[in-house]
Amino acid sequence: MTFEEKIYEVLRKVPRGKVTTYKNLAEKIGSKAYRAVGQAMRNNPFAPEVPCHRVVRSDGRVGGFMGKTTGKEIQKKIEMLTSEGVEIIDGKVADFSLRCF
Repeated sequence: MTFEEKIYEVLRKVPRGKVTTYKNLAEKIGSKAYRAVGQAMRNNPFAPEVPCHRVVRSDGRVGGFMGKTTGKEIQKKIEMLTSEGVEIIDGKVADFSLRCF
């Protein structure tokens, strides 16, 4: 199984209304390749079945989406999270520690 396949398998388990981090995903497969997780999210061919919009930065900030860090892509990520009940305030997940899966 490839690195990406392992990451996608773990990410499929993150339920609606929860988020995880790039670091957490890497650690769950026994890796420290946090940046490679970002690349796997950017290249995710299985969205939204593999919910890459639920992956945020370790400090709770929304982070990138669809290969972008600003603009309409980030707004789309925020809208997707909000539609799942995740509140975003000033670019960060509200109650981050409670939302983290």
